Amino acid sequence: MSDILLTHGYFLFEDPKEQEIMKPYPTLGLLYICAYLRRAGFDAEIFDTTFAQRSELHARLESEKGILGIYTNLMTRTSVLQIVAKARALGWKVVLGGPESANYPKEYLGRGADVIVVGEGEETLAELLVALAKKGPHRLHSVAGTVFRDEQGQLVRNPEREQIRELDSLPWPEREAIDTRRYVDVWREHHGMGSVNLITARGCPYRCRWCSHAVFGFTHRRRSFLDCADELEHIRDVYQPDQVWYSDDVFTIHHHWLFQYSTELKRRGLKLPFETISRADRMMKEEVLETLAEMGCYRIWIGSESGSQKILDAMDRGVKVDQVRWASRAAKRHGIQVGMFLMWGYPGETVDDIQATIEHVKKCDPDIYLTTVSYPIKNTAFYDEVSQQIEAPADWSQSTDRDYRIRNQPSSGYYKHADMWLRHEVEAFRLQTDSPVRAAKERLLAAKARRFLLASPEATA
Repeated sequence: MSDILLTHGYFLFEDPKEQEIMKPYPTLGLLYICAYLRRAGFDAEIFDTTFAQRSELHARLESEKGILGIYTNLMTRTSVLQIVAKARALGWKVVLGGPESANYPKEYLGRGADVIVVGEGEETLAELLVALAKKGPHRLHSVAGTVFRDEQGQLVRNPEREQIRELDSLPWPEREAIDTRRYVDVWREHHGMGSVNLITARGCPYRCRWCSHAVFGFTHRRRSFLDCADELEHIRDVYQPDQVWYSDDVFTIHHHWLFQYSTELKRRGLKLPFETISRADRMMKEEVLETLAEMGCYRIWIGSESGSQKILDAMDRGVKVDQVRWASRAAKRHGIQVGMFLMWGYPGETVDDIQATIEHVKKCDPDIYLTTVSYPIKNTAFYDEVSQQIEAPADWSQSTDRDYRIRNQPSSGYYKHADMWLRHEVEAFRLQTDSPVRAAKERLLAAKARRFLLASPEATA
């Protein structure tokens, strides 16, 4: 029996949307923790639920008992709670980590978890495993970075654990603990390119009001360019992917590091196509875009969120609309596709702001753009701002923060029409030269969606 069995709550075959997209990646956090614990002398295993059936996990839990560590995120709340209930019924001690349980420790402890790990998990789990063996789950007062209930049932929040300063001191993710090659094969089968994810830094120092910083806080710690190059070379040699995904929050935040990394990859003859995410204000140099292109970046995702400066300022994005437009055009000049994230419904947004966003997308002309409707995540500035207006579902265990409704916020139907207006207007713009007839049809559909918003009693302007 292992010292700890690590798992998560995402089952691809229970997710119809992802079955259409088929771009899965493993949870890097679990792979890092597994590697760290193994190096520290613990017997750690991972049950990767991504390609498994729930019955397979249940069978594993029924075959033994011990300590079960579960990674939690916003989208897997209900699934995780089901796993917790099953594990506890079979005699397992349950430890939860990740942003979701960090935001709701009381709720998860009340539904069967024994301990919540808050923040980075490597050092905390190594200490916790020893403490659980010696003291049990109710006398963990010395283990920083944990929340638990004492022998009287009182909630105990231990002090935060100091973050790991030298990320190079960590072992690389234990990709051999799971079937990493299956992820590569699934990508290749569905998209013609096998892909592996990696991360070169932890955390984001920016303070966008709607963004959760539950694990790393507002820190930014970067690995050395040499360690990252070594890992990339290892990934290429062992898994032979056609591309990689850098999972950093802001890949181009540190320009000097980027140039060093690029130079080292070139020295090794190491060039793997990749996509990643950044901020427009950290791309405002031709040299940055030129470097990305030379490294093999074929797509960069930009969090544009809105084309209204008023809304961006309300979000504390720290980015100007003109910066997003410059970065989008510059990326395309260098042969890099642009993906754009957009957000409807931030407090104060009007129909005029929606129209500004549509005009903005037309000017940026991204290759892909995705929209979402804003929702308040626990322990964010946005959540605190609207906490008195939140209408939460009656049953917390059967919902997520995405189900929160802000009083007087327009309905999902309203934002579906905003999406329709956006997509038809942008399509008309793109077709106006090559297919004016189709462009005219798209404009009519865009006008219809716009009229709906203007006539809607939910509109704020």
